[in-house]
Amino acid sequence: MTESPDRRPLPRDFFDRPVLEVAPDLLGRTLIRDTDDGPIELRLTEVEAYAGAVDPGSHAFRGRTARNEVMFGPPGHAYVYFTYGMWHCLNLVCGPEGMASGVLLRAGRISVGAELARKRRISARHDRELAKGPARLATALDVDRALNGADVCAGPDAPLSILAGTPVPADQVRSGPRTGVGGDGAVHPWRFWIAGDPSVSPYRAHAPRKRRT
Repeated sequence: MTESPDRRPLPRDFFDRPVLEVAPDLLGRTLIRDTDDGPIELRLTEVEAYAGAVDPGSHAFRGRTARNEVMFGPPGHAYVYFTYGMWHCLNLVCGPEGMASGVLLRAGRISVGAELARKRRISARHDRELAKGPARLATALDVDRALNGADVCAGPDAPLSILAGTPVPADQVRSGPRTGVGGDGAVHPWRFWIAGDPSVSPYRAHAPRKRRT
């Protein structure tokens, strides 16, 4: 039986492009997380681009560290980081090896395995909120640092993979400033989302930390 076009894994050369090309092109694609309890699938509805050494908002802006090492590796791998001492966030490395650019997966609509996601996201009032925001997405999909460096192009047995899905027409893609990014990167319109999709997270501007007196 021939595999349907939308169920084919995205090849590595999809990710081996400039981050501002990859990010909007990920909208509508299908992310599969193969958990111990079964698969969870979601359609990506919101992402953010981070451009490495030229982007003050990127974890790689100041160079290579133990934390961001995966970002400097080959494209098509997961970069998972832990933030605020509570949450994980899932990114996909893109661009040529050494450029350290990546796309943060901010939101998606779960189409398969919602019952599994609900067990991890018990505070969600509706299924559209299961993966509405990067920390919620990672929680719903059971993503943690154990998946840092996972190859999303490795094939059907990989714990994470990206399928072709249903790409979004250009007239349905919106862009604007990234959420919570301050400084020189605050105005970059590098957040991309599907217009009108209820799973897209609300925009929040950067809140400067108050100085202690």
